[in-house]
Amino acid sequence: MKFAVLVFPGSNCDIDCYKAVEDTIGQSVDYVWHTATDLSAYDAILVPGGFSYGDYLRCGAIARFAPVMNEVVKAAEQGKFILGICNGFQILTEAGLLPGALRRNSGMKFICAQTQLEVVNHTSAFTSEYNAGEIIDIPIAHGEGNYYCDEETLAQLKTNNQIVFRYAGDTNPNGSIENIAGICNERGNVVGMMPHPERAVDEILGSADGKRMFTSILNAWREQHGAAVNG
Repeated sequence: MKFAVLVFPGSNCDIDCYKAVEDTIGQSVDYVWHTATDLSAYDAILVPGGFSYGDYLRCGAIARFAPVMNEVVKAAEQGKFILGICNGFQILTEAGLLPGALRRNSGMKFICAQTQLEVVNHTSAFTSEYNAGEIIDIPIAHGEGNYYCDEETLAQLKTNNQIVFRYAGDTNPNGSIENIAGICNERGNVVGMMPHPERAVDEILGSADGKRMFTSILNAWREQHGAAVNG
């Protein structure tokens, strides 16, 4: 399996994503610059966190128009796996690949902390290694992670099982509607989340709960290609 990690001016979690793929599941991974115009060689695309283009205008609003995003849209239409983390989530909403928007945290402060998430949808290509309702420990680091959508969109998210993660219990750190921490598109091949699974792939980091997101993606790809993950 081959992964692309997109790099925009201001990305700062690209190395984390690269190392998570390389060290956690041992698959091929490349950095791909924001000016790229061909992603056909890749099976999965990671849109990392950071401050793309300095977060001017709105978070992700400029990155959404980078040349590579045209290719991300094509990849999504082809059913390839796309994971947007933090700023990557914001970029995916700005690009229309995921519904809703990310607003300033309700407390108006940047928050960097370990956060407990509830796995709501464990049937997606990104979460098959988790159990339904499982509580996992994944860090956050954002100032604009307050997910919002209108009532009609929220109803659709629930009906289509598109809510992938919620902040567990009363731990909602940013005011996100219905404690939503991550969602997917209706097809299930595009996921956006504010917490950082790439920063939770080894106990030395404080948690290894994020590792199973990467093994889930690899499993899904290998199932498509008639193989199973070994080990």
